[in-house]
Parts: sequence; structure tokens; C-alpha cells
Amino acid sequence: MTPALLAAAAGLGLGLSLIVAIGAQNAFVLRQGLRLEHVAAVVTVCLVSDAVLIVAGTAGAGALVTRAPDVLTVVCFAGAAFLLVYGLMAARRALRPAALVTEAAGRRVGLVATVTTCLALTWLNPHVYLDTVVLLGSLAGTYGERRWWFAGGAALGSALWFAGLGYGARLLRPVFARPSAWRVLDAVIAVVMVALATSLAVRGAAGG
Repeated sequence: MTPALLAAAAGLGLGLSLIVAIGAQNAFVLRQGLRLEHVAAVVTVCLVSDAVLIVAGTAGAGALVTRAPDVLTVVCFAGAAFLLVYGLMAARRALRPAALVTEAAGRRVGLVATVTTCLALTWLNPHVYLDTVVLLGSLAGTYGERRWWFAGGAALGSALWFAGLGYGARLLRPVFARPSAWRVLDAVIAVVMVALATSLAVRGAAGG
């Protein structure tokens, strides 16, 4: 394997290791995939956003992010507020079967609202910047002239993951034919969102 392909493989592996974890973005993609609702738009927003952030980090934006703690603090609090609201909505669905019945009846959320939520879950999460811009960007720099191969591998890993999660979720639809399964999923999502909101608020209070 050539040095360039080795760099790309390293980027692919690290990109997948960072993104394959339950979080706000992944939980949202999974839920949209299970509902078969605006999956293409959600997957596209996620993979394009990650690609932009990875490119920015590789180009050197990571250093700027680490030197702007005030910006990270604001983003932390804004992200915490958004995730808390989203988590409470998921908790409401988990605790109120009537809300699940309404969803099962086929109520769909508009494309604009779905894309806006996806953008917020992606761009209001400081962990995204730390993982893609700072960490991946810094590691890409260690590959010198092959750093863009590394970045390309990381972006490919992101694209493969989001496409697989969004479109593969439909395989689990037989399991989620039962309202109780949706209640469990929403309960998990609520816990994850509130936990992330708390961690972001603590991070913001500590100054980013």
C-alpha cells in the first residue's frame, strides 16, 4: 500500500472511531431512518457538514478554534439549551403513549424543520469541532503533504457511517412496529441529549 493510501486508511479508521458512538447527531439520523422521513436530506447534511469541518481542520482552522475560548463558551451554552429542549421532547414522547400514537398515524415533520434540526444538532455541538476540526485537523497535519489523503479518508468514513445508519435503520423497522420499542428509543435519546446538554453547560461554565 502506498504512503498516500496508508494516510487515507488512517483517516478512515480514526474518522469512524470518532463518529461511531451514540450522540445527538447519530440518534437523530437513526430516528429519521426508522421513520423513513427525509433520510436523504439528513444524511446529506451530516456528511457535508463533517466534510466541511474536516477540510477546515486540515487547512489549519483547528488552531484558531483553540485560540477562541469565548466563542466555544457561547457555542457550549447554545448547544446545551438546544439539546436540553430536544431531550425533553424525546422524554415527553417516551412518557406519553398518545404522542406515539399520533406519530404512528403518519404525522410528518416538514423538510425545512427537519434540516434545521439536523443543522442545529451538528453545528451547535462543540464536540463536533473538537473531534473534526481540532483532533482530525491536528493529526492530518502530521502527514505533511499527504494530509489531504488523511482528510479524504476521514470524510469517507463519515459518509459511509451516516449513509449506513440512515438507510440501514429501516432493517430495524420490524422491531419498532411495537410502540414500546419507540418508547425505549426515545427514552435513550432523552438520556443522551440531557447528558450531553449537562456536559456542555459544565464545559461552558468552565470557560470552554
